[in-house]
Amino acid sequence: MSLLQVKNLVVEFPHRRGTLRALDDISFEIAPGEILGVVGESGAGKSLTGAAIIGLLDPPGRVASGQILLQGERIDHLSSQQMRHIRGRRIGAIFQDPLTSLNPLYSVGQQLIETILAHLPLSEQQARQRAIELLQDTGIPAAQERIDHYPHQFSGGMRQRVVIALALAAEPQLIVADEPTTALDVSIQAQIIGLLKKVCKDRGAAVMLITHDMGVIAETCDRVAVLYAGRLAEIGPVRQVIGQPAHPYTRGLMACIPDMDSDRPKLSQIDGAMPRLNAIPSGCAFNPRCPQASDRCRSQRPELMPAGVTTAACWLHTQEAT
Repeated sequence: MSLLQVKNLVVEFPHRRGTLRALDDISFEIAPGEILGVVGESGAGKSLTGAAIIGLLDPPGRVASGQILLQGERIDHLSSQQMRHIRGRRIGAIFQDPLTSLNPLYSVGQQLIETILAHLPLSEQQARQRAIELLQDTGIPAAQERIDHYPHQFSGGMRQRVVIALALAAEPQLIVADEPTTALDVSIQAQIIGLLKKVCKDRGAAVMLITHDMGVIAETCDRVAVLYAGRLAEIGPVRQVIGQPAHPYTRGLMACIPDMDSDRPKLSQIDGAMPRLNAIPSGCAFNPRCPQASDRCRSQRPELMPAGVTTAACWLHTQEAT
């Protein structure tokens, strides 16, 4: 059984000139112990998908239709109070900038202990011991001393480890990690990636890893979902999506990655830009930028269809789907 199911998710932002649809009919699943990467350009809807799952959509954003199920239980229609009990206890969150997740006025130990006590039936002494163990597990040296330090006393990489410890504090089943390595140097990135993989293996937690870095996706994920203009363009096993991309947009993303073995004089690029929410073209949203676009692409929106090992929302694979 899937741990997380997202079914036909639509997120809208009411506007004085109408309603902007930021996520348009997105569906995917994540199994226990699996890492699903979510990738796409800025504005594709990656972070918005994560925010909808953890119940932190900024007003006036709202889930207009569709369902989000955690272990078969709907969570998209719960009140803020009900979501507070799920967030932290059953869903952990890791954000790009650890300073936005940590209160500078409290020691990291106070913040960890408060989170643990809010979700687990432990005494304060037991909670402190658990906090020390979490800091040790996430690679914080001298955790018994550093637990009483404040966020500004940690480096960027160490702060991100503290945020991961916070996310793991109540042993959640799902972790939504939004660009957790973007602000870190390459060596620290590798350590954080290794830590996320260890969490999945040791605790059986599922991870939704939101990033624009295909290198991180290739190193970390089991499957990858490619978003474009709030729609799912392609989803499948990471090796197939990276090695044999089925959607022209995914192929464009792959071509933008530098290849050390290539003699190309310059990097490839995808011409044009992501459409604004109030100007998404009819048919396939990618058609104005697609070198293989046909009249059908400009008039009819493709649904996800079989495309070899992956599934892609592209009319090029119509024969495989029939």
